[in-house]
Amino acid sequence: MNRAFSRKKDKTWMHTPEALSKHFIPYNAKFLGSTEVEQPKGTEVVRDAVRKLKFARHIKKSEGQKIPKVELQISIYGVKILEPKTKEVQHNCQLHRISFCADDKTDKRIFTFICKDSESNKHLCYVFDSEKCAEEITLTIGQAFDLAYRKFLESGGKDVETRKQIAGLQKRIQDLETENMELKNKVQDLENQLRIT
Repeated sequence: MNRAFSRKKDKTWMHTPEALSKHFIPYNAKFLGSTEVEQPKGTEVVRDAVRKLKFARHIKKSEGQKIPKVELQISIYGVKILEPKTKEVQHNCQLHRISFCADDKTDKRIFTFICKDSESNKHLCYVFDSEKCAEEITLTIGQAFDLAYRKFLESGGKDVETRKQIAGLQKRIQDLETENMELKNKVQDLENQLRIT
């Protein structure tokens, strides 16, 4: 079996538990995109997704499009993908929906994770180019999993329902923030039109 992609099980953690449970760890990366995959895990599944998205990026690059930069915020609740300047949340991947995470041993810049979409129930593979910290990001997500699992065991599984409610509220907040941003843009457009006339 080709071990180009692998999960980290034997590494020491790099962040304090408080940093991931009370706050988040931010990383900057380029977002190659996401694509639907057939399986929730597997190195071949990830490898195919990376090839597909790299090819799509080469086409877009030849057309003059740049790879978008994003900020990742990793915590015990999940991985948020934000637009780095406006901090607008583009994707909120809850930790319990992430089924696989790996960095590419043949290309130290690439890391991926597979997450089950909450609306469509499809498995999506998210692919990032992170300069030189792909392994560190993978380890951070692994540490978040470890801490969330320990917290789950300590609570006797009681806070699962609370987490689901929080996740639902976070989704609603995200939807309202998006709607608010759209309304602000419309108001700005109207104000600009009034100035012109």
